Amino acid sequence: MPRDPKATGFIGELDKRLDDFCIRLRFAQGPMSAGKAQMFVMQHRLNTRQRNSVLKLKVATNTPDWDTKLGIIGACSQELIADDEFGGGLPHWQILENLGLAVGMNRAQIRAAKPLATTQLAWNAWMGLMANCHWLEGLLANVISERTNIAGYGKGDFRKYGWVGIERRRWKKLYPQLSEADLKFFRMHGAADEIHSDLGWRNLAEFAERLGMEDRLLDLADQNLVVWELYLDGIGAAGDALDKTLNKPRRRKHPRGRGK
Repeated sequence: MPRDPKATGFIGELDKRLDDFCIRLRFAQGPMSAGKAQMFVMQHRLNTRQRNSVLKLKVATNTPDWDTKLGIIGACSQELIADDEFGGGLPHWQILENLGLAVGMNRAQIRAAKPLATTQLAWNAWMGLMANCHWLEGLLANVISERTNIAGYGKGDFRKYGWVGIERRRWKKLYPQLSEADLKFFRMHGAADEIHSDLGWRNLAEFAERLGMEDRLLDLADQNLVVWELYLDGIGAAGDALDKTLNKPRRRKHPRGRGK
């Protein structure tokens, strides 16, 4: 269910909120840097595992519709265990880890990463937005960020390609040596997240009005997008700090007995 530019009512209002988020998101603006890229690998690998092993499963537990419940669990399985449809049999977190290796990181460095304070705050916020709440509220939190990976939101290249589409282009510009196989994480998420977000978008469209929850869900959409903004901008700020370390010139050692 690609974005319908003529959508009105509740879905149209959701689309407007996603537009605003995509336009204001600082992390997606300007060129990618090595520090931001490395920090994204370390933090988003952790986030992929946390959201799909804890947060999204809480949404599935609360969801009364059996097909929707199984769809959420199936998507979590692709992210955590193996994605035979889009990922060549690898889980998404491992594909992201392999991308880090392709840009010069080492596996021990990636696996030793701890969540930033902003990442931990995002997890704490999502726990309230996805766990102890009505199942439709949790479903909204489950899919709203995935919807930004579909073309049609924001403006310019963001609108043309979707978030993962512009990320793939930013990474390729920074690391021209990367192959399309190396960039699989971004390429596959466009197709996979259209399927994943469709699952929730259909239920939101069907049940929001029936249950009289349109205003509540629109308010929660704003809250969820602020959390995503905090999470990604936190990665951007930490990446800027890492760039200063990566770009710091190394001091040359003088041969013994010289340089005095």
